[in-house]
Amino acid sequence: MSTVRHWLWLSTRGKNPERYAARILAHFGTPEGAYHADREAYDRIEGLPEKVKQTLLDKNLAEIDKILQDCQRLGIRILTIQDAEYPERLRQIQDPPCVLYVKGRLPSLDDEAAVAIVGARNASPYGIMAARKLGLDLARQGALVVSGSARGVDSAALEGALKGGGQVISVLGNGIDVIYPAGNQALYEDVAAQGALISEYPPGTEPKGSHFPVRNRILAGLSLGVVVVEGTETSGSLITARWALEENRDVFAVPGNIDAPLSRGPNGLIRKNEAKLILDAWDILEEYEFLYPAKLHPKGELPQQAQEARLRQPEESPKPAVKPEQEPKGEGEEPKLIVDLRKDPEAFTDDEAALIRALQGGETRTADDLVEGTGIPARRVMSALTMLQVRQLVSQGPGKRFSTPVQLKE
Repeated sequence: MSTVRHWLWLSTRGKNPERYAARILAHFGTPEGAYHADREAYDRIEGLPEKVKQTLLDKNLAEIDKILQDCQRLGIRILTIQDAEYPERLRQIQDPPCVLYVKGRLPSLDDEAAVAIVGARNASPYGIMAARKLGLDLARQGALVVSGSARGVDSAALEGALKGGGQVISVLGNGIDVIYPAGNQALYEDVAAQGALISEYPPGTEPKGSHFPVRNRILAGLSLGVVVVEGTETSGSLITARWALEENRDVFAVPGNIDAPLSRGPNGLIRKNEAKLILDAWDILEEYEFLYPAKLHPKGELPQQAQEARLRQPEESPKPAVKPEQEPKGEGEEPKLIVDLRKDPEAFTDDEAALIRALQGGETRTADDLVEGTGIPARRVMSALTMLQVRQLVSQGPGKRFSTPVQLKE
């Protein structure tokens, strides 16, 4: 079996290694065999460009060792196409990446109802609203949301899914350690805490325009279906939809104003009968309910106040979902924030509510204490704590001990 070094060497040959890796592997059987081959052997591979042959003749592994060191330093795992954890859905597409770089907790994607949401960077307020709401409701109803990390629809979809307490995957067109766009560091951190960041590009790789159309095949390949929220007829969103159609994935589209340029992409897919028109998340998930009956469950819409609270961005002025009340427990004590779950049963996810219960009464506990006390797996505890901290309903103090001002009424 070839070593990770040989896989990394193969994955870094030429400007577009994904185009030729499968052809090279088919000829030699393993990346190790390709590494030890000579010029004459490379000449026997039909259709292999001269520039690629020149990169194959470069046997220096110094660059590869640097990638390995960078991954170790940054906490990035390397998955090769021969690894059991590599998603089978992705392995089956045309030109699958032979190496994936992963940061976070990669779920068993073949066991998940994964849905990709794509759309315009310069999305309209309608597009942002639709992406956030779809992300939120897909997560609440049991799906895993996949998207990029660009501003606009991609970021909005991930933010919505995170607020819904679901697992998320963000597929990047750059190295995982390169924040793009620059303001998305918090989103990167949240995705890695509640799912995984994935890239086929090694650490340090800057985003290039040519990377993103190539990246889109991974978005489609990881998912059962792709939702197009907004995009022109020549946009990257439509490229992802084309990848999905070619790989026999489902395509869904959010209809838009007939006069809006950003609605021409999804409206065109609907008109050509290439995409199913959707109005809500269950319009998507009803297609997969029979495949994942234990995971997917339709849920009614959140009350307007609860939906606004979950989808509100940090910079927006909050509309209080609950009223703080002073409890007469002595001078200097912080007021408790009372949440009546009888009136607002959707104020928290099940995991969030369990953690709040464990922290009531002035308790301070570590994450390990909460895992042990609630019986919730560590991954879900960390995800729920992250979202509660984002909402400023849980704080972390000395010794990484968590506390909450919230008092539940049930």
